Amino acid sequence: MRHRRVLEAAPMEFSELIKTATVEDVLLWRPGLPAVRGTLCITSHHLLLSSRPGGELELWLLIRNVDAVEKRVSGSSGTITLRCKDLKVLQLEIPGMEECLNIASSIEALSSVDSVMMMYPFFHRPPSLRLQQGWHLCPPERHFQRVAAQTSQWRLSTVNSDFSACPSYPAAVIVPAAVGDDTVARAARFRQGGRFPVLSYFHPRNGTALLRSSQPLTGPNRRRSREDEQLLGTILDQGERGFVIDTRSAQAAKQARMSGGGTEPKASYPQWRRLHRALERGRALQDSFGRLVEACSEPAPSTERWLGRLDSSRWLSHVKAALSTACLAAQCLDREGCTVLVHGAEGTDTTLLVTALAQLILDPGCRTLEGFQELLEREWIQAGHPFQLRCARSASSHARGKQEAPVFLLFLDCVWQLSRQFPLSLEFGEQLLLTLFDNAYASAYGTFLCNNEKERSLCKVKESTHSLWAWLNQPEEKHKYLNPLYSHNPLVIWPSVEPQSIQLWQGFFLRWIRPSQHLDEAWLEMRRLVQGDSSWLPESAGKRLSQPLPEPPAGTER
Repeated sequence: MRHRRVLEAAPMEFSELIKTATVEDVLLWRPGLPAVRGTLCITSHHLLLSSRPGGELELWLLIRNVDAVEKRVSGSSGTITLRCKDLKVLQLEIPGMEECLNIASSIEALSSVDSVMMMYPFFHRPPSLRLQQGWHLCPPERHFQRVAAQTSQWRLSTVNSDFSACPSYPAAVIVPAAVGDDTVARAARFRQGGRFPVLSYFHPRNGTALLRSSQPLTGPNRRRSREDEQLLGTILDQGERGFVIDTRSAQAAKQARMSGGGTEPKASYPQWRRLHRALERGRALQDSFGRLVEACSEPAPSTERWLGRLDSSRWLSHVKAALSTACLAAQCLDREGCTVLVHGAEGTDTTLLVTALAQLILDPGCRTLEGFQELLEREWIQAGHPFQLRCARSASSHARGKQEAPVFLLFLDCVWQLSRQFPLSLEFGEQLLLTLFDNAYASAYGTFLCNNEKERSLCKVKESTHSLWAWLNQPEEKHKYLNPLYSHNPLVIWPSVEPQSIQLWQGFFLRWIRPSQHLDEAWLEMRRLVQGDSSWLPESAGKRLSQPLPEPPAGTER
């Protein structure tokens, strides 16, 4: 994307980190693209390279996007390789050994600034948007209104209005109508991080409910909470049963009890049956991501080696496990007519992965562009997925952090699998999923900043930064993300989770590696054919042909 050439003024905090701001005669290499020689500039948030002659901008890179900096000095010059969080790889040949080392040091320092309020969203001011636009896409009150129109069993509680009951929940949550706020507050003390059971989704077809929480703090002495038992007990009528889907293995849940955590004991929750479906998170998932990216980057591997490395990365196994668990939750709700509570340990990672995917499977409203944005707000952002911790590093970082994990990427991959198996049922396409990943890891917008609503409130994110949704929903941007073949499907979509049905998401893992020329040409030809003959399309898809169609999948920078 072209940007006007405007250099930011570096505040004092940033200027101290920039050892060399400008270098002439720098050569930029990118896979599959011609080399570009020009002037390299470093500002407080961007790395810019403008080519010669004429100074036409060729590269504008958000420094927050840099995941790893590798430098090699030879004689009087040096080479810097930048491995980005979006998996892009850039190589800069810089004349002058000192300049090379200074540029590398500056990029490393600027990309590691972890103060939220010093990040680019607090400085970015797009002229087409106004502050506070798009921040109220899905308030809890709107979600509750939809639930209240279908049942009176739930109410909107403000027990967490000051974030004292649960620091990682929003100020308002949906709880059983039969339980008072005093009971809810006491139940919160029995759940890790205060994440007491709240309503995630009400299934109108048969009145079942999908809830989420963190693990109960039973500990080795099998501690009980009458309030927690009451909260879960009031959800089920006499004779009804519910399922607790624990995203840990039975062994991991047992070990958690020795350190203060645990599971709901059968004797105290007689109407609830526990099912264990182990989903990896944390370091295991991060390492899997890194191994797959390495495999994809290997030049010209043999078929046997590629298949072996793909299998040993275990990434597709994680995708299969996540979809399988989401299908289990959806099946309990839709086919068994049973209410479901999902939790792991903290309830901020695999729990949200399962509840969000289950809703996509069950609810056609979540499969629209607007509904999907609301789902992300409700089940990931407001629900307290710690984006700042989980997305601090991507696949190439040399730092061995303990908090990073591509759980959100795993969710996006699962959504892509759904879109591939049901190409007419989702109103949005792959480009939206790629944009969401890129912005979760490095963004000009404040939507994915911080770890929860309490932190966003303290940092005044909604008052001081622009919303990604406001940008994406502008007419000139929105058309890029729409699926021209979309046709409203009111049915539940049950994906195949057989191993042969789960495929590598090439549009993500290979988007900067594979040549995109022929893919772009094929996409343009498809657009031409669709626009020329829409008689075979579903009616709702045909209506879209009067709108601009999406751009070809992003395979190269332009």
